[in-house]
Amino acid sequence: MAKDLSYKRFLFIEMLAWWQGSISNKQLMLQFGISRQQAYNDFKQYLHQYPHNLLKTEQGYIPAHTFSPQFISGELGQYLHWYETHTILDNTYQSPQVAHVSIPDRIVSVQIIRLLVAAIEQQRRIDVQYVSLSHPENDGRIFHPHTFVNTGLRWHVRGYCEKSQAYRDLVISRFKGEAELLDSSTHPVSGDHAWQTIIPIVLQPDYRLTDAQKSVLGNDFELTDGRLIINTRAALAHYVLREMQINIKMLDGTPEAQQWVLVNQDDIKQWLF
Repeated sequence: MAKDLSYKRFLFIEMLAWWQGSISNKQLMLQFGISRQQAYNDFKQYLHQYPHNLLKTEQGYIPAHTFSPQFISGELGQYLHWYETHTILDNTYQSPQVAHVSIPDRIVSVQIIRLLVAAIEQQRRIDVQYVSLSHPENDGRIFHPHTFVNTGLRWHVRGYCEKSQAYRDLVISRFKGEAELLDSSTHPVSGDHAWQTIIPIVLQPDYRLTDAQKSVLGNDFELTDGRLIINTRAALAHYVLREMQINIKMLDGTPEAQQWVLVNQDDIKQWLF
């Protein structure tokens, strides 16, 4: 039991040091409800075992240039899971009866993540370089981030883009080069209308399916009057439809392929892109 707790505290030390750029005694104490002396002992023990990983500063501990993770997976999702829930996700136990689909991790810059976290928590702007399929060359942006978003296959960060003069989702793996933390943001999350607006997405089984096939879908989800209602932030409606394999621009050749149709398309089309 003590070994398991030590493992999790060491994982937490590495995770915050690496992804946030620093960790303090107070953060370790708050996460695990331990005393200052215990936190001190944990750092002392970690540094004794891995002397080249962390450097002590007046504010806490920062990762050294020779940092080599011993406990964290290095996956952004592990850190952002903690950032959202304050619970620690580790891979110490793998059930032979449960398998997970393995998808290649997108390459993200740890320096970018540290700047995004600081900007979100301090409500500040950042100056970044960004690439996209429409603009594959480095494109300078002044961005006001407010929330990390997991769309299922990749991580985005949502915020206000001064170039677009609107709230946008930027793919984290497409930030390139160095970033700079700027002054206070003038476009907080409260001003993001699409984020603050909750809308229902109303789906029903494809009308071309047989009654027996429709009943199969009814067993998958809890339907209301034969319909599946998903309440979501308007800014996330596009991703919800994509995860449900709903293509509003065309119907697939066979109803078995799409299975569901969007009932209230006219009501929510203003939120789609």
